[in-house]
Amino acid sequence: MRPRLERVSNRADLGKDPQRVSGMFDQVAGGYDRTNTVLSLGNDRLWRAATTRAVAPRRGLRILDLAAGTGASSVSLAHSGAEVVAADFSAGMIAEGRRRHGGIPNLSFQQADATDLPFDDGMFDVVTISFGLRNVNDPHRALSEMRRVTRRGGRLVICEFSHPTSKAFAALYGFYNDRVLPLAAKIVSTNAEAYDYLNESIRDWPDQPTLAAWIRGAGWTDVAWRDLSFGIVALHRAVKPVTDAG
Repeated sequence: MRPRLERVSNRADLGKDPQRVSGMFDQVAGGYDRTNTVLSLGNDRLWRAATTRAVAPRRGLRILDLAAGTGASSVSLAHSGAEVVAADFSAGMIAEGRRRHGGIPNLSFQQADATDLPFDDGMFDVVTISFGLRNVNDPHRALSEMRRVTRRGGRLVICEFSHPTSKAFAALYGFYNDRVLPLAAKIVSTNAEAYDYLNESIRDWPDQPTLAAWIRGAGWTDVAWRDLSFGIVALHRAVKPVTDAG
C-alpha cells in the first residue's frame, strides 16, 4: 500500500515525479470530474464526445483507455459494447472509478504506469489517452509502450491540451488560464494547488506539430490531428504499421 503524501507534497511540478503526480491525483479523485466540467466551462463533455467518435468503439474491439481517471471517458466507450480497460497511475482515481462504474460488465479498471504497461504485446485494437500524456514524466517512452500493446494495424487516439492557432484567441485563453482559472479552482476544487500545476503543464506542453513528430518518432504512422475549441485541445490519431515487429 503506497503511503499517502502529505498535503504540502501533493502539488506536482514540471519535473513530473511519478509519486507526486499520482499523490496529487489521489487527492482530487472524488471531485475531479465535477471540477473539470466547471473549469472547462462544460467543454470537457464536447472533447470527450469527439474522442469517442475518433476511437469509433464497437462490439468486438478491445480498447485501452489510459489516464482514464474515474472512468468517465471509459464508460462512454463501453456503451458501444467494446471491451474497455480503464487504466490510470493514480490508485485513488482507480478506486473512485470502480466505486462509480464497477457494475459495467465490459469495463475493468487497472492501475498502470504508462511508461511500463502491464499488458501483453498487441493486446488492444485501440489505445487512447485523454489529458494524461502531458503528466507522464517520459512521454516518448509512453508512446512506444502504447504502440507495443496495440495490435498491428491498430489505432492510437490522443486528446490533449494544445496551442490555440489564433493569436487573439491565444491571448484570451492565456488570460483565462492565468487569472480566472486559479480563482475558480480555489472555489470548486479540493486542492487548488493541483490546478496550478495543471495550468503550468498546459503552458509547457508542445504544440500540435511537435506532438505529431513525437508520435512518428515512437513508430506510429498515418499521424494526423484536428483542433478542438480553436486549438485549446488537439485530437491526434495514428496507426501501428502492419509490418511492425514490436
